[in-house]
Amino acid sequence: MAGDVDIVLFGASGFVGRLTAAHLAAQAPAGTRVALAGRSRERLAAVARDLGPAAAHWPLLVADASDEASLRALAQRAHVVVSTVGPYLRHGLPLVRACARAGTHYADLTGEVLFARASIDAADAAARASGARIVHSCGFDSVPSDLAVLLAHRWARAHDAGPLASATLEVLSARGGFSGGTIDSLRLQLDTARRDERARARVDDPYALSPDRAGEPDLGRQLDTFGPHRRAATGDWVAPFVMAPYNTRVVRRSNALLEHAYGPRLRYAEVVAFSGRTAALRAAAVAGVLAGLTGLLAVQPLRPLLDRALPAPGTGPSERTRRTGHFRLRLDARTESGRRATVTVAAQGDPGYAATAVMLGQSALALALDGDRLPARAGVLTPATGIGVPLVDRLRRQGFTFDVVAD
Repeated sequence: MAGDVDIVLFGASGFVGRLTAAHLAAQAPAGTRVALAGRSRERLAAVARDLGPAAAHWPLLVADASDEASLRALAQRAHVVVSTVGPYLRHGLPLVRACARAGTHYADLTGEVLFARASIDAADAAARASGARIVHSCGFDSVPSDLAVLLAHRWARAHDAGPLASATLEVLSARGGFSGGTIDSLRLQLDTARRDERARARVDDPYALSPDRAGEPDLGRQLDTFGPHRRAATGDWVAPFVMAPYNTRVVRRSNALLEHAYGPRLRYAEVVAFSGRTAALRAAAVAGVLAGLTGLLAVQPLRPLLDRALPAPGTGPSERTRRTGHFRLRLDARTESGRRATVTVAAQGDPGYAATAVMLGQSALALALDGDRLPARAGVLTPATGIGVPLVDRLRRQGFTFDVVAD
């Protein structure tokens, strides 16, 4: 790690990149060496000017996602590279490979199963050899869910409660704007799966990101929630969570990387929970919108109409929407011995933008500055296995809630 910069933010002039740069300018300790990177020096200079005195002396590094030489130079200068340049399936792999070979830590915001799997296949061995931590999904995908299960596991271990048997993350409330970049990533993954049968099978596989697919338990497709239904135990209604097809695979990878320390037969799921007189109607509406959006995006002739209606890549919600947004999630975890723990994760700020910029910025700072507190692990990792408790501590200091309550 001979680089002269602690953190390089690649994609700093994009929508989420600007928000992350602002967070680093406000929160990075004095003396932290930050650089802004992207294709246009002029746009990077404009970002630096908007950030004020804190960024006045930040280096501006020109690099392009399609120019591997510039990415290698970027990785060699940095202790940590943070990328907001997506869709990652289209743009991300060369930078991951460059960081893995250089021994440079890396963090991003991907929620793309196919990209994460490609990264594992292409870069895990090189990253383990160089000591690089390649930590994907350091935003709303998938920090809250991944760290919530880690905390439930740590509680169970500390109280001799036995392995986790089940854990369900419930979205209790969330408010924010739509992401043009997320829509673009979903569109690309759907197109790739439609053309490639092997890719389609990977997207559908609950253990698509496992380092040992053959060693995973045969729990079947019932791991994932596909439609609205009423839970007999609680009487409430649940619908599929839009991020569950990715987040669940991340949590299962964390468990496998830890040699199934969470539980060898852990059942993990994510849902949106509804209660009250209109619960069934709201659950059906959420499931219908999600199924409809995915179905329409898969129909090529309808793309032009959808493109006009949906947010464009590189755009995002207003400042007011970002400021007034929030999320509140609850993990219900049960152990094989019958013990139960509830982990609540919550934060103010639009989940996909304001809160995500904090999560990504603090992930970068943890990788750059927390040293011996980080897990002794290298390779293509998850937030729980690549950063873990130091990220929980950092986010708590930023006003995030991570509360564990046991039965």
